[in-house]
Order: sequence, then C-alpha cells, then structure tokens
Amino acid sequence: MIAIEPHPQLDAGCFVTRFTKPLGELTTPPSILDLLAESTDVPLSSSDDVRKATRDVLRHGGFKPTGRNKPASEYLIKAVQQDLLSSINVAVDVLNAVSLHSGLSISVVDLRKLTGSLRITIAPEGSEYVFNPAGHVLKLDGLLCLFDEHGPCANAVKDSQRTKTDENTTETLSIVWGTTSLEGRTQATVRWYQALLSECGGSCESEL
Repeated sequence: MIAIEPHPQLDAGCFVTRFTKPLGELTTPPSILDLLAESTDVPLSSSDDVRKATRDVLRHGGFKPTGRNKPASEYLIKAVQQDLLSSINVAVDVLNAVSLHSGLSISVVDLRKLTGSLRITIAPEGSEYVFNPAGHVLKLDGLLCLFDEHGPCANAVKDSQRTKTDENTTETLSIVWGTTSLEGRTQATVRWYQALLSECGGSCESEL
C-alpha cells in the first residue's frame, strides 16, 4: 500500500504490473513503438491546459517545474519533435507512449528495488537523488515524490536511478501523476495504460 499525504491537487493513479519474463527478454510490439510519435489515432491527447494543470500540481510545495525541471511529459513532446525518442524496454516504452499523448507524467520503478513502507509526499529542503547512470543529481526541494525507507525514488520530473527498471525487472510500480483539475483524466489514462501493458503480456493489479 502507498500512503498518500493530503494534497489539494494530486490525483494519483498507482498500480503494479507483473511480466511473464524479465524485461530484457521481452520485445516491445510494433503497435507500441508506433505510438512513440505524434499521432491523432489515440484516445487521449495533450494540450496547453493539460500542461499548465500538470505544472500546477508540482508548484504546490514550492518546486519550480520549469527549464530542466519541467515535467517528464513535456520532455517527451520535445524528444518526439526532435526525433530523439527511442525504445528502452517494454515497460518504459508503454509509459512513454501513454505519457506523451495523455500529457500526464508517469513514473515506473522496479517493485523489487523498493524497500519498506511507501508514501507520496513533498520532499523536504535539501533532498536530492541521482537520476541517471552518469551520476547527475536532481534537487527535490518542494517536489512531490514517492518515498521508500531509503528516501525519495520517483516523481513527475525524473525518477531515481536507484529504483529504475532494468533487464532483470519482472514487477513494476507505476504512478500516474494526475491532477484533480482535470476530472477523469487520471482514470482514463490508467485504463489506457493498463490496456497497452496487457497487450504486451503484463498483468496489472488494481490501484493501490
């Protein structure tokens, strides 16, 4: 279970997915790869209103979601426009497709790399973590994050390198960082997300 501390705007969609094989042994279907591009044949599409609402959720704790700290969903749009979005693994590819078109940032972490109790809350001053293999650090002050007993490990900007999926991952935890100002959008995003994961052989559990 994830304990979600009160937040006036957060509408999080959380669920677990179990794969029949490690991600390194699975191939992303062409139908998913086709979604890693701008397309009109999708059930959800982003907009300026969605982008503004997504940023507003992150501003609540004092975090500034601009520049290099903008939501991950906005990075995906830029990556597609510059033809830089490529396949990583089936779990991340499905996430990227859904986040790109829904406009909502999504985290996916390796469930087995999480330890102890889980909670979603705003990171205190001085919080940070490494977010890529190169050792680059994201300052988390005021940013809404997922925490395990070792500290923050995921958010709507960049997930922690510590808990990212890898070729051995068989179970993932996904968090759709939705907002109450976009009524029903989190639920619609989760439904589409889970449907695509099912097409890839993933078995999704109900929201936590």
